[in-house]
Formats: sequence, C-alpha cells, structure tokens
Amino acid sequence: MSNLQKEDFSAWYIQTIKQADLMDYSPVRGCIIFKPDSYEIWEHIQEAFNLRFKEEGIRNAYFPMLIPESFFTKEKDHIEGFSPELPWVTEAAGEPLEERLALRPTSETMIGTAFSDWINSYRDLPYEINQWANVFRWEKKTLPFLRTSEFLWQEGHTAHEDEASARERTMRMLEIYKETIEGLLAIPVYSGQKTPSERFAGAVDTYSVEAMMKDGKAVQAGTSHYMGTKFAEAFDIKYLNRDNEHVLAHTTSWGVSTRLIGATIMVHGDEQGLVLPPAIAAKQVVLVPVGPWKKKTEILERLEVLSKDLKAAGVRVLIDDSDNSPGYKFNEWELRGVPLRVEFGPRDLTNNQVMIKMRDIEGKEAVSLDGIVESIQTALADMQTRLLETARKNRQQHEYTHIETLDELKEHIENKRQEGETPGFVLVGWDGTDETEEIIKEETGFTTRNIPFDPIVEKKTCIVSGKLAKHTVWLARAY
Repeated sequence: MSNLQKEDFSAWYIQTIKQADLMDYSPVRGCIIFKPDSYEIWEHIQEAFNLRFKEEGIRNAYFPMLIPESFFTKEKDHIEGFSPELPWVTEAAGEPLEERLALRPTSETMIGTAFSDWINSYRDLPYEINQWANVFRWEKKTLPFLRTSEFLWQEGHTAHEDEASARERTMRMLEIYKETIEGLLAIPVYSGQKTPSERFAGAVDTYSVEAMMKDGKAVQAGTSHYMGTKFAEAFDIKYLNRDNEHVLAHTTSWGVSTRLIGATIMVHGDEQGLVLPPAIAAKQVVLVPVGPWKKKTEILERLEVLSKDLKAAGVRVLIDDSDNSPGYKFNEWELRGVPLRVEFGPRDLTNNQVMIKMRDIEGKEAVSLDGIVESIQTALADMQTRLLETARKNRQQHEYTHIETLDELKEHIENKRQEGETPGFVLVGWDGTDETEEIIKEETGFTTRNIPFDPIVEKKTCIVSGKLAKHTVWLARAY
C-alpha cells in the first residue's frame, strides 16, 4: 500500500474517488451525486446481476418510495430495527398528512402488502420479483458509496409454498452474489450466516458475503434473508394449498447495493488511484497517440480504425487526442483506473506495433498490430483474473486463525497498530451468547462478520468465556 493508504486509508479513499471524478457531495447531509463514471460502473453491475436474476426466472418490478407508517407497525421487529434511520414525510401541498409516510429503508412492508393481494393459490407460487431502487437510511456517520443516507440497490422478494423451497432460494441468491462479486468485481468473499444480533430486522436467518478491504476492514457485500412466515403473518400472505387449506407463505428477501463500488475501490486501488476490473470499468481501453503524431495523420487514422474495431468487439474504448502532454494523459487515465492503455506513435507505426500498459502491473509491452483486437481482449481477461488472485493473496496475508482468547486478540490488535499494519480478519470460537459477542465489540471494536460455511479452522473454545464454542466466527472492524 502507498504511504497515505497505510497512514489514513479513509483519507486516501476520499482523495481517490474525488480525483477520479466519481462523485460530488450533495447539499443534503449524507447524500452524494453519482457522476457519469461511477454511475456507469453501477450500470455494469446492474447488467451482470440482472442477467443472473433473469436466468433464475426472477423479473423486475417497481414499488412506490413512500410507505405508510401503519405498514411498519404490523411487524414489530422490523420497525424497531429501522426506526432510528427513518426519514418521514409529514405534510404535502401545505397540509399535514393524515398518516406519516416513510422514505423506504427497504420494501418488505410494501411488497408484503402487495403479495397478500396477488397470491391466492399454490399455483401462484413461487412468486419472485426484484426491484432496482433508491433507499433511505439516515446514517449518523457516512462515507461515499459505502454508507450514505440515500443509496441505490436491488432488493429481491419471494414467496414460497414451504420452508424448504424458501430456504433454497435464500441460499441460491447468496451463491449468485458470491459468484458475481468474485467474477465481476474480482473481490473474494466469505460466505456465512450472520449472528442473531447482526441479522436483518424481522428475519429468521440472515446470510452474508463479507469482503476484506485493503486496510483489513470488512464490508458486508451482500445479504440474503429467510423470513419464515413472520412477514406473511403480519401482512396476511396466505394461499390455498394442495390440500385446499389456507396457509401462510414463506418469504425471502436479498440485496446488494452501490457499496459494491466503494468496496471495489478499497480492494484494488493503489497509490496512483483507481484500479478497476475490466468487467465494470466505464472505459476499458484508452488509446493515446504519442511522439510528433500531429505531423503524421496516419497515426490518428490507425487509432480511429482500432477504436472502431474494438467497439465492434464489445470493448469500451476512447481516444485521447487532447492537447495535454503524454505524461499528463498517462497519469490521468491511471488515476481513473482505466485497465489498459495503448500508446501509438511514429516509431510504432514503422514497426507495425503498439505499446500496451496494463493498469495493475509495471512496465509496457510491445504488441503487434496484427491480431491486436484479440490481444487486447486477452489482456483484459487476464487482468480480471489477476486482480482476483491478487485480492485473494492480500486477504490470506491478513487472515489470523491462531487467536484463542480475548487477551490474545487485544495483544494482536495492539501489535499490529504498533507495526502500522492491519489487524485484518480474525477467526475465533464463540459460545453463541449475546453477552460474549457484546464484550468482544466493547473491548476491541471488532464485530462478528459471519459464521463461515467452510471455516479454515474449526475453533473449539469461546474466545471470551473459554466455554465450548458453539460456532466458529470471523471477527473484524467494519465500515
């Protein structure tokens, strides 16, 4: 990591996203403006998830942003979980409203009400929809993309005949999240179950994929929830089953958000700025004429042909033929994280080649113009794979499985602080009680991330109580 990354990772992050022109601050506290490059990154994320959802037979819908207060009171745990974060609309057209309307923090209540009208028979099930929307949670502490008062996300909601099919959908979506985040964003994740204190308000079980940032902190990259019949009971989602009986449906919900943009920056970025996986970069390739190229018109002409050929092959490309110096251009496009830079000047024209610079590795490579489109496509695919491998290695270097007691955890944290290193993710035993989980949080600032499905090591004793461990859990500080 660069010096600023090590010394003040959050400062490096803010500096990087501002210099890369990804966002600006809104006049509304805690809200940001997504500038075109960041919004296009989000569009590529949407495209990838939409493809996976539709392969599953899940279609998109859209529900109103305003939710009546009475909807929340139907599910006690849900309103208690979100009440501190809810912004309310109390008047319209100069008149007080008869009932307060919340700006949606999530849509279980609104969609549950709709499901109660739409689902009548087992023949209507499973009922599975997704919506892409904005949501509001009035956060006290904000950080662009990762935690803002308004953010963008997708939220899937499904209803099923029985627990088995609902749980199957819950776990299938978690699997899709893992595969897509690793394949698209090149971010390795830990899959597992949230502890009861960390589960979604009103859910029976919550599962998550957790990502480690370059500074060792955690970002919850996606969640999938099995709701049981709790929301079905609250919102009267009943259907006539195969035995001609009216019974409650089993529901699920699941989502990822624009925090994935922030996570991508924090996992891959370096001292030069952004390092974007080719799959989501707004521009995958920049073509830069070099040398006295203006004196030789064939330079730009050849780049225009290459640009056209790359676009025809589905590559997102631009030509930087501005009057800025080559050094300025190189720095600018590295800062913005463009995966691949092509340099082409009079000498290259003579040699029938281009010089290629990949954003994530040092040095340049001369590549023949013969078959150049295929060469660029291969280089982009290799970079996508390389970024995931690099992130996995970084994660492995900051996984700690040797800690058995709370004192050892405190010592580990202090030692890493003195060394100027991250304490990373720590795998420990936990006796399953809220009391010990709270002690860990109060005394170390670490929180339980999830109970991994496939832990590296099975822990035998609780880090706090010394009793027999009920679970092996990942602990980390989190954004």
